[in-house]
Amino acid sequence: MRIKRIIYAILGFISFGLGCVGIALPILPTVPFFLLTSFFFSRSSEKFDKWFKSTKVYKKYMENFVKNRVMTLQGKVILLSFVTSMLFIAMWTVNNIYASIAIIFLIIVKYLYFIFKIRTVSKEEYKLLRGKNNAR
Repeated sequence: MRIKRIIYAILGFISFGLGCVGIALPILPTVPFFLLTSFFFSRSSEKFDKWFKSTKVYKKYMENFVKNRVMTLQGKVILLSFVTSMLFIAMWTVNNIYASIAIIFLIIVKYLYFIFKIRTVSKEEYKLLRGKNNAR
């Protein structure tokens, strides 16, 4: 179990680093890597999870998504494009019809979730909500 937590911590730091690089390089998406960071740190240690959630990058890129289930249209498009392209690459490399069907199903469910469960807000409303979160 300890080895599993160490692996999660290492993967968390790798995804955190890639997310930070994505802030500077527009070709690399930020939010998917920070979602992975949050996932890995929550499974590795409470200390890393608390640390990540207290960082400026978490507050800027993730807090509104986690607390309010909102994203800007640009954020949704970038996130969905990145994840969809990764799933298409997986589907293309898998030589199994059942796995390909499962990936297509996953893509459809992902889009339905982001369209109907994650509210799209303007950049101004997003900033306003972020300001309210920081005031707490």
